[in-house]
Amino acid sequence: MLNDFIFCPYSIYLHNIYMDADEETYHATPQTKGKIAHEATDNKKSTRKTDVMAMPVFCNEIGIMGKIDLYKSEEKHLIERKYKLTQIYQGQLYQLWGEYFCMKEMGYEIDRLSFYEISTNKMIPMEIPGEEEKEELKNFVRAFKSFNPAESIEINENKCAHCIYNPLCDKTNVDYVY
Repeated sequence: MLNDFIFCPYSIYLHNIYMDADEETYHATPQTKGKIAHEATDNKKSTRKTDVMAMPVFCNEIGIMGKIDLYKSEEKHLIERKYKLTQIYQGQLYQLWGEYFCMKEMGYEIDRLSFYEISTNKMIPMEIPGEEEKEELKNFVRAFKSFNPAESIEINENKCAHCIYNPLCDKTNVDYVY
């Protein structure tokens, strides 16, 4: 949700409104591919006993919870899988940072962070976040929690054109690309 919130705060509201609807109503090809990739991870069991996959995590200090994709305990390596990464967006970084801080609070040792691009079989190493990044994430989570969908939002026509909720959104008249 952190990544989605950066993309458009109103999309979180729309997601919750339509979450019980048939996903075909609003999912486009990128979301379908992402869901399939996550299902493969969530339902897959590693042959390595030291790999932890699809584990729920939480962090009381920041006030977040989620699920990791993969933690390689022998390597102390936390990995977030994405189908395709043409660029790493701030929300994706917040997601990885959030997973990291959750795991640390839960007592796990982590020496490496990476994104793994499934479509190219490429590992993309990331820096371990420090206290400054933790404060940045805390501030972002506070903004997330205090968002009011009745308030006006900043319209970004490019984002709106690619938003899966575009056909359902009452905030824009931008044409949907999918």
